[in-house]
Amino acid sequence: MNTFTQSAAASWQLLASGDPMLLAIVGRSLAVSASACLLACGFGLVLGAWLGVARFRGRGLLLTLLNTLLALPSVVVGLVIYLLLSRSGPLGFLGWLFSFQAMVLAQTVLVLPVVTALTRQTIEDADRAHGEQLRSLGAGRLARALLLVWDERYALITVLIAAFGRAVSEVGAVMVVGGNIDGFTRVMTTAIALETSKGDLPLALALGMVLLLVVLVLNLAIAGVRSWRERIDGGAADAAAWRGTEART
Repeated sequence: MNTFTQSAAASWQLLASGDPMLLAIVGRSLAVSASACLLACGFGLVLGAWLGVARFRGRGLLLTLLNTLLALPSVVVGLVIYLLLSRSGPLGFLGWLFSFQAMVLAQTVLVLPVVTALTRQTIEDADRAHGEQLRSLGAGRLARALLLVWDERYALITVLIAAFGRAVSEVGAVMVVGGNIDGFTRVMTTAIALETSKGDLPLALALGMVLLLVVLVLNLAIAGVRSWRERIDGGAADAAAWRGTEART
């Protein structure tokens, strides 16, 4: 297999035949990223919504730190998690190093700043638009945050989808803490890197195609959510205009 055409043809055969090794790697990769996103979104939505409505001394510094973490290198996250989970580290008693749990933890740390920062911006913008009205009705910070999260739920869905895309395409951290062990911690990105270095281009190309398909589906989902929200907002505006016309007549 020394040409791109031959490698591409072989990769299509792997996809069409449902190669067990390929399916296992894809399933493990999706499971790791989905688990990490669930954990990150559980904490990130709450923290981001609170930061969107809260005002306190040092908030600007905290937001600067949060925005800095958006560009946190994945290999640095992997190194930190590795040190924490190593036998001599503070979390070594868990025995998670080179395991599924270690990869989930690393991706959670990577995705958490993304979810928190995007949620904070979304809720803060909504609070500027509707916060005064909610405060006049007696809503406190917690109530405002919850109401605004519900009001901006469609926008926050795109945040969750974007977070999953960030997680599933990550390679550095999971390589460091997972070890890329065949049958246990090998995911799509680490398998692509390994198979390319070995010269097994058909499997690498097949996994690359699946990864591109996942990213394409995520982008289509984001576009679909945005279109759905625009239709809902447009329908609500039309209904309000019709009621206003009826009231005048």
